[in-house]
Amino acid sequence: MPTAKQRINITTDPNTEAALKRIAKREGVPVATKAAEFVVIGLELEEDMALSAIADSRSSKKVKYIKHGSAWK
Repeated sequence: MPTAKQRINITTDPNTEAALKRIAKREGVPVATKAAEFVVIGLELEEDMALSAIADSRSSKKVKYIKHGSAWK
């Protein structure tokens, strides 16, 4: 039966594998499910860092600020 999810094979070092197995067992989920959750968290962190870098590049002391009310007139 086909699945909607894409399968991805990864190789980890023994310590990472052991930690992943312990966490999955503690939470009562399959190792693959826990690994997929960690991938999602990692992608969200990457996105946050990228957006933060954009915001930092836009921050400047030489900026003209306007009042909120003036912006929406």
